[in-house]
Amino acid sequence: SIEFQVALLTQQIHDLTAHLIANKKDAIARRGLQIKVGKRKSLLKYLERTDREKYAEFRNNFRLR
Repeated sequence: SIEFQVALLTQQIHDLTAHLIANKKDAIARRGLQIKVGKRKSLLKYLERTDREKYAEFRNNFRLR
């Protein structure tokens, strides 16, 4: 489901962010982070288009902007 994919991407983004704090020069990980953030953004836009109630609930639960 879209919700699961976004939740998984959110966890991976948090993990990569922690990794990049410790390894500032890891350009490949930074690129991977940018790709995951973009993918999550597009999935959230799809969810907002198709089901606004789930989208609002999901954003509040995961404290996303």
